[in-house]
Amino acid sequence: MASLTLGVLAALASAVLYAVGVMLQSIEARRTPDEDSLKLSLLAHLVTRRRWIAGTACVVGGWTMQAVALLLAPITIVQPTLAVSVVVLLFIGARFGESVHRKEVAAAVTIIVGVTGLVLVSPGQSEDHAAALVLTLGMTALALAALAPFAMRGHRRFGALIVVSAGLAYAWTGFSTKFLADEVSSSAYLAALAWLGATVVAGGVGLLCEMTALQRRSPIQVFPVVLVVQIVVAVLLAPLLAGESWSTDPLVITALVASLAVVAAGTRALAGARTVGRVIATDDGAGVGEEAPELGEGGHGEGADHQQRQDQADDGRHAGGERESAGGDQAGRRDRQADEVPAILDQREAR
Repeated sequence: MASLTLGVLAALASAVLYAVGVMLQSIEARRTPDEDSLKLSLLAHLVTRRRWIAGTACVVGGWTMQAVALLLAPITIVQPTLAVSVVVLLFIGARFGESVHRKEVAAAVTIIVGVTGLVLVSPGQSEDHAAALVLTLGMTALALAALAPFAMRGHRRFGALIVVSAGLAYAWTGFSTKFLADEVSSSAYLAALAWLGATVVAGGVGLLCEMTALQRRSPIQVFPVVLVVQIVVAVLLAPLLAGESWSTDPLVITALVASLAVVAAGTRALAGARTVGRVIATDDGAGVGEEAPELGEGGHGEGADHQQRQDQADDGRHAGGERESAGGDQAGRRDRQADEVPAILDQREAR
């Protein structure tokens, strides 16, 4: 039980680092050219920006803590615990002066209750893996599903597919990280090195998909979907790939399904809340007072919307410079409020 507790604590630390990292990355991703979508040039642009590098460092730290958690706890516990990262964003919003409402507190409590339920019905930690053939077929199928949007750029639901693709790629890294941790625990360092290389490649695919998604969509639409995909895939495929078998007791199965549903519902509700939206939104109207586009919207409309936001941001920065030289007025103050959090971050960076 002590091992499980330490594993959950490590997963919580991972969730905190992931939340901060994604927030910083999303601010910069929204400012990149739309023509770089799903290309390595997108990452080439981003690696030149200090804030994105800082966010990526947090994500790498989160992955390290996730690996530690997987040494101590089942993947079916570690992955759902990462949903707490959305709760972290709620506290970040409160830190920047946003009011925390009852609905948001209820959603945060819902996530905590769901994760607690999963811990109570979880299987024991296992270092067993599926047979080589089953493992190869399962991981290959998951990889192909994650890569599918690369061949579907013109699809009318490309924007939604790329979000799911990021979740699938990160789900792949969740399993590969578990296998890496198991091999290290067994002192099979050569196999661990192979899993490390595979994890880096899969993580790169997930990162590229996530940054592309953040170009086209508000982080409010991206973040919860990526999390929920990881959670569902981890729970459904763990018995097949990771040797973690659930009890056949109907009560345990009912508690499992209910806990998963609670975590998914709480994550979605909290990520759409105003407080979280003000933290992770990076342009006018993203998650604040405007209804976000549906997940099934076509890629062309999203690209045009992204370009329009870029033009508006450029105009806003130019107008902001003129207002600053003139001493500012009431309209200037209203404009600055629409992009409050990135402005605060920019000011701190300048100091």
